[in-house]
Parts: sequence; C-alpha cells; structure tokens
Amino acid sequence: KVPNMPTASDLVDRNFSRSEPDRLWVTDITEHPTREGKVYCAVVLDVYSRRVVGWSIDSRPAATLVTSALGMAIDNRQLVDGETIIHSDHGTQFTSWAFTQRAIDSGLLPSMGSIGDCYDNAVIESFWSRMQVELLDTRRWKTRVELANAIFEYLEIWHNRQRRHSALGMMTPVEFEARQQETTAA
Repeated sequence: KVPNMPTASDLVDRNFSRSEPDRLWVTDITEHPTREGKVYCAVVLDVYSRRVVGWSIDSRPAATLVTSALGMAIDNRQLVDGETIIHSDHGTQFTSWAFTQRAIDSGLLPSMGSIGDCYDNAVIESFWSRMQVELLDTRRWKTRVELANAIFEYLEIWHNRQRRHSALGMMTPVEFEARQQETTAA
C-alpha cells in the first residue's frame, strides 16, 4: 500500500439512507480502558435498520478484530452480491490485505471516506457516541472480561433489541426489520 493512497473509493458520499437491508454496512473500531489495559471493539452496522450485524472484541487492535466482525456480519446476513457496500475509514485494520480480501471474496464492495473526516462515517461515529454515554463512561471497568461482557450485552440485548431509535419510528432495530419483512411479505 502506498502511503495516503486510498485502497477503496468513497461509494457512499455521506448518503447514509437505504430503503433495503444489507445494502450499506458501516464499520469502525473503538477502544476503552480497564485497570488491566484497553479493550477494542469493532462493529458492523446495517444503516437500514441501525442493527449491529457483526462485532468483535479483543485486547489488541489487529486486523483480526475487524475481519472477525466482518465475518460475523457475513455469516448472519443475506448479502446482495456486488451490491452490499462495507464502508470504513482508512484505519490500518481496514486497509489491511486480510480485511479487504475478505470483503471482496464475499462479494462486498469496499468503500472508504476521505482521510481524517468523521462525517464520512457519521452513522457509526454516532453509534460510538451513544455507546460511550450509555455504557462505557458509566463506570470504571476493572477487567477486560468485565467490560467485554458489558459490551456484548449492550450490542446484542440493549442496542439491537431494546433501544428505540427515532430514525426507525421509535422501534428497535430488530422490531424495525421484523415489521419491514411483514410488510414486504404482505
């Protein structure tokens, strides 16, 4: 990779609305301290429903962190070959060969915003901001396992199944997807 040379163009151009699931996924990493050291979390979010469709937690911010989150999303969802975009920033994990190849081999279209511009991945940045306030900053975490368990509960239970989103008509991501499937089937 050539320094400052993007590995993928910006296929999103800050247009984060989608009318169907699995057309645009956004991804990023956050970190948070514990008394034992930092915990890193990668999330893949479907912008259609704001549902966390893949995630991974580790004590190191290596490429395996993001490829594991991507792998979970691929395994859990119905990709539209050649139409599902995976959008990220230019972090070294996302520009890695392992992540890029996993995305391409799965039929995903890699996309990256401009360097150093949080607005180019605003949906995931907003997600991290809410998680910071609702979970991470609510207390001091003793161990990595304690924080990892709390993150798991936040993602799978609170965010996806209990947290209501104004962008979804005050439904949870799971409710929104179920309602949309019922409407489509009818």
